[in-house]
Amino acid sequence: MTIEIKVPVLPESVADATVATWHVKQGDTVSRDQNLVDIETDKVVLEVVAPNDGVISSITGAEGDTVLAEQVIALLEESAGQAKPAAAEAKSQSSSKGEVMDIKVPVLPESVADATVATWHVQPGEAVSRDQNLVDIETDKVVLEVVAPADGSLSEILAQEGETVNAEQIIAKFVAGAGAAPAAAAPAAEAEADSDSEALSPSVRRLLAEKDIDPASIRGTGKNGRITREDVEAHLKGGSAPAPAASTTQPSTAAAPVTGMVDRTEKRVPMTRLRKTIATRLLNAKNSTAMLTTFNEVNMKPIMDIRKQYQDAFEKKHGIRLGFMSFYVKAVVEALKRFPEVNASIDGDDICYHNYFDISMAVSTPRGLVTPVLKDCDQLSLAEIEKGIKNLAIKGRDGKLSMEELQGGTFTITNGGVFGSLMSTPIINPPQSAILGMHKIQDRPMAVDGKVEILPMMYLALSYDHRIIDGKESVGFLVTVKELLEDPTRILLDV
Repeated sequence: MTIEIKVPVLPESVADATVATWHVKQGDTVSRDQNLVDIETDKVVLEVVAPNDGVISSITGAEGDTVLAEQVIALLEESAGQAKPAAAEAKSQSSSKGEVMDIKVPVLPESVADATVATWHVQPGEAVSRDQNLVDIETDKVVLEVVAPADGSLSEILAQEGETVNAEQIIAKFVAGAGAAPAAAAPAAEAEADSDSEALSPSVRRLLAEKDIDPASIRGTGKNGRITREDVEAHLKGGSAPAPAASTTQPSTAAAPVTGMVDRTEKRVPMTRLRKTIATRLLNAKNSTAMLTTFNEVNMKPIMDIRKQYQDAFEKKHGIRLGFMSFYVKAVVEALKRFPEVNASIDGDDICYHNYFDISMAVSTPRGLVTPVLKDCDQLSLAEIEKGIKNLAIKGRDGKLSMEELQGGTFTITNGGVFGSLMSTPIINPPQSAILGMHKIQDRPMAVDGKVEILPMMYLALSYDHRIIDGKESVGFLVTVKELLEDPTRILLDV
């Protein structure tokens, strides 16, 4: 039997991909689940595995070729050198159609010990197609998707939402080729769903609690009216339909207590793994560093004038808008060159000076704060920095950041100004020794040459580890950033 090897379904917003590396060649014998080829997109690398034992009879997608989702890139001949007796063939087909497969936790990134089952997107008995996302597995930093190995259905879920699991642990049973669960199991599953149609998954409960949303205000689109995470997100964007008028979840006015007291209920939801990690790291940073914060302010008018003058030409040439962050990064890199202590870190009794400039960007995501790293910023142009920041922000929002993109920064920039913060004292991101906080740009009266002028001003805050950075270096660093931002041509002229 000939099986087509196809490009997997690509992530949303990804139009095509590239055949990166073939791990086998034409004529090779392969075993089931063996990695055949790596497919590279601009966001992730996808592995394509053998659906069965057999021989690679043809490879049509060579390394370096651009391919589309579900494009055939190879053919696999199932291993069956001789014809089978009719009875054996029938048995083989029967077992293939109803073959039970294990759904396992993916191999976890290095340094990640375990993970949490975040959200099951299907329930036992539901028919699914090959490569459809079955469940989200949440680690401390990233969310991993586990997809269906073939067309079929889940027969049993072994690890419920919220449970802690290990790498390659079996979390469900899957029946290949089955359009539904066995007849005996289907009615039970349906009855359970009917009796618990209003049940919320842990991830949905967390999101509702974080956003302070009443579940009764959302119309569920999931099975049997269940509210899904997508329903909540649509509601936040204003696209969710109101709950039916006949809903009985809202108490009537007549049933209100005579005292007129408001509803004093409480909501209790478990912390996500990311939130736990953030809490631990921030507490450790406060307790293990001699942290101090120094402030300054910067006149943003020169940069605002440059952006206004060149915005259209910049966007037309580079395909991206010119923001403030590229100027911040350029100014920070130049200041780090002049004050290498701020770019250093403590390793035991040694000070490690970094001769490269990998800048961590604090990004707020629906799951919490993450700090993806833009590497070798000293070698990037303003346009390359803007594109890099946008790419990291999109990946952070979609939970697609890789471990490599979250590790190795030497200095952090956080911009609380996008949320309206006027001033703050940011906390150091260990093992780094400093973090720069940018804030809201606000018109204020300033004295200029003996006259009062209204200027767009922004406060800068540098939190630093006093064990390695003295006041002279911290103040000098901040003044350098201020001077470069107030005279951006110095960034271009390197003066």
